Amino acid sequence: MPPSAFINLLLPAAQRVHREHGIPASVTIAQGALESGWGARAPGNNLFGIKADPAWKGKTVDIRTHEYVAGRRVDIVAKFRAYASIDDCIADRARFLKANPRYAPCFREVTGEAWARALQKAGYATDPKYAESLIAVMRGRNMSQYDNLKGKP
Repeated sequence: MPPSAFINLLLPAAQRVHREHGIPASVTIAQGALESGWGARAPGNNLFGIKADPAWKGKTVDIRTHEYVAGRRVDIVAKFRAYASIDDCIADRARFLKANPRYAPCFREVTGEAWARALQKAGYATDPKYAESLIAVMRGRNMSQYDNLKGKP
């Protein structure tokens, strides 16, 4: 899907999560784009690569992926959360971040770029350049414009 169509698809739910939880819409959209290849790889409507830990009671999907362990890329197969819709995925990600104490510092940030750095520092992804990659996606599509919620219902 073209980036503009992907952004338009995610924008309403991303801005709703921004209003309700304080997670900048730019971060939600950039993470979805980065993690799913602009929607090309989102098995189970999982845009963010959130794994299904033992506490997860919903549907799952097994996905071949990779992680960085001791600085080396390692291929693995892991269980990931599955969702009925993209909106369900975006809402669950917000609940996931809010409920996990390690992400509490993220909620003190107000810009998408600061959020990206805080997510990496909190260990959201094993990629050592995760924040850098998110920020590049945000800047490349001027996503900070989606964080201005003035006048939005």
